[in-house]
Amino acid sequence: MKKKPVRNAFYAQSGGVSAVINASACGVIETAMRSRQIGRVYAGRDGIVGALTEDLIDVGRESPATIRGLRHTPAGAFGSARFKLKGIEQNRAEYERLIEVFRAHNIGYFFYNGGNDSMDTALKVSQIGAALGFPITCVGVPKTVDNDLPHTDCCPGFGSVAKYIAVSTREAALDVASMARTSTKVFVLEVMGRHAGWIAASAGLAGRSAEEPPHIILFPEVPFEQQRFLERVRAAVERHGYCVIVVSEGAAYADGKFLAEGGTRDAFGHTQLGGVGPVVANMVREAHGYKYHWAVADYLQRSARHIAARVDVEQAYAVGKAAVALALKGVNAVMPTIVRRSDRPYRWSIGHVPLGEVANKEKKLPREYIREDGFGITAACRRYLEPLVGGEAYPPYRNGLPDYVRIKGVAVRRKLKDEFKV
Repeated sequence: MKKKPVRNAFYAQSGGVSAVINASACGVIETAMRSRQIGRVYAGRDGIVGALTEDLIDVGRESPATIRGLRHTPAGAFGSARFKLKGIEQNRAEYERLIEVFRAHNIGYFFYNGGNDSMDTALKVSQIGAALGFPITCVGVPKTVDNDLPHTDCCPGFGSVAKYIAVSTREAALDVASMARTSTKVFVLEVMGRHAGWIAASAGLAGRSAEEPPHIILFPEVPFEQQRFLERVRAAVERHGYCVIVVSEGAAYADGKFLAEGGTRDAFGHTQLGGVGPVVANMVREAHGYKYHWAVADYLQRSARHIAARVDVEQAYAVGKAAVALALKGVNAVMPTIVRRSDRPYRWSIGHVPLGEVANKEKKLPREYIREDGFGITAACRRYLEPLVGGEAYPPYRNGLPDYVRIKGVAVRRKLKDEFKV
């Protein structure tokens, strides 16, 4: 039986990072390094930009302890990038450049760790590789704190953000409640979520009933009605003495206009959002005169590895490991998925889906997960969310602080003479 030629593997991180994306990197790298079908393992410095510019990292030069340490280290250890490749028809040169770099370094396996746009890139690379006579096995590794990838029960990165937001909401609510009689009566927490309200929904876990905070959640899926919202705030303050509000950055009016639209776009072409927290807080001040405070979780929510959900860490590693296993079986242009087997006890397994079914597609919060009044979560949503924030997976500590690892990042010698500008 003729042996398959040994080819190298390339891994890259894409888009906004998370508390557990490096756990997926760990799963990919450890599994690839154990395989006799894979020669060397490379990573792109700063994501796909590293591939385009032939700026590769030799992962084999890292110690096993450092690779293991990725499992408890947040952010993107190899660097990520918000860089969207255009369609093959619009900019074939970028895809041809990727294949040129892969050919020069004998890379036969491409593992792209990202979200909706990244899955589209992986799909296109698999297509152009075959068209140019250099077939490459491309497997997407799911990652997005927004939890908006379809065909997977949840996305690695989301469970830890959900845990952070639920804990922060509960703790902040206790603070506000203790001071409400003579001080702050309204607290607003702004969370991520452009079009999908999964992160905002996770704040609902902070309260055990509809009477407990958060008293109001503003979802992207529910059109914002200012007067109705302000009436709800006043009712909460009159009933409880204070009001805790959680608002998704993507909260919008019925006509689709965001409450806080910056007027600019990011590298993926998405409307730049931010600042909805103070917008909502000022509405309350102008209408009711209540003393208020607002906070923006921003990067804190997605980098909080110290409070990561154990389930999330395990799933992040598992999809990385599964991506390599699928590639070694010759399964191309797919993404590993998380399949929920039961809620209580929570059981899950790994499946996979063609990249074409997830590329550029978005999974929003189902209407049955949002209370009829539009300001909170339902019991069905709680059943979905609770297992995902389960368990603790604390990193090691040194001198009272998390002891995270840093890679050496030894560069691979360049083989191409020409440079590629991005």
